[in-house]
Amino acid sequence: MILVTGSTGNVGAEVVRALAATGTPVRALTRDPARGTPRPGVEYVAGDLNHPDSLAPALAGASGLFLLSGYPDLARLLDLARTAGVGRVVLLSGGAAGIDAPGNAVTRYMRASEDAVRESGLPWTFLRPSQFMTNTLEWAPQLAAGDVVRVPFAGVRIAAVDPYDIGAVAAEALVADRYAGRILVPTGPAALLPADRVRILGAVLGRELRAEPVSDDEARARMLATTPVEYVDAFLEFYAAGALDESAVLPTVREVTGVEPRTFERWVAGHASRFR
Repeated sequence: MILVTGSTGNVGAEVVRALAATGTPVRALTRDPARGTPRPGVEYVAGDLNHPDSLAPALAGASGLFLLSGYPDLARLLDLARTAGVGRVVLLSGGAAGIDAPGNAVTRYMRASEDAVRESGLPWTFLRPSQFMTNTLEWAPQLAAGDVVRVPFAGVRIAAVDPYDIGAVAAEALVADRYAGRILVPTGPAALLPADRVRILGAVLGRELRAEPVSDDEARARMLATTPVEYVDAFLEFYAAGALDESAVLPTVREVTGVEPRTFERWVAGHASRFR
């Protein structure tokens, strides 16, 4: 049985789906089990990663653990996992963990999470995917208001990946010994500019959409409305200053799953109703 934390989130839900599709029993952890999508072989249970001891009952009998980065006491949770006999941990991290930017808030929490898993003594696999295609949903309010999408970091190419593919890679790493001690980097099949994504989105929706770049100063002001300043500065360091390069198209999804990664067009087609 595999315990999946964050099981109703962008990636966690896809990990649950991928494991359930192979008949692997899943215990899906969420703060609100009523939010889970019913699937054969999946049991939704309550727990909070901010309070590791709340996970002790869910860890009982688990052979593998899918874990999210950034929580304050991962060491305690991993100690509970080791005591429960968990055999492997797959941690969702990110490319920020691999860059030399110790003052960056995102890099700092991702590295701290990876360090905690390494120090736990449990067999581990880290996933450092590129930016999620689901981030495009941030544009939905602009599309509701008109056909112009104002985009930050307009000159940055990113090989964004569908969380479906991250979930498929995670599922393989949770059940196969050969990925122990490895860092896997799932990416999408093409490095696209924001204007490319706007064009594709418009083609799928049947609308004449136009991308309009915004300055880094405006992007910062917009992000500060919803995001703590240390994380706003982190994203500006990544994309305005160029500290993080997510443009590489890597074969990870195909090599791990045997299937090519999903295109942005396919992702949009599957989520078109959320933009209408």
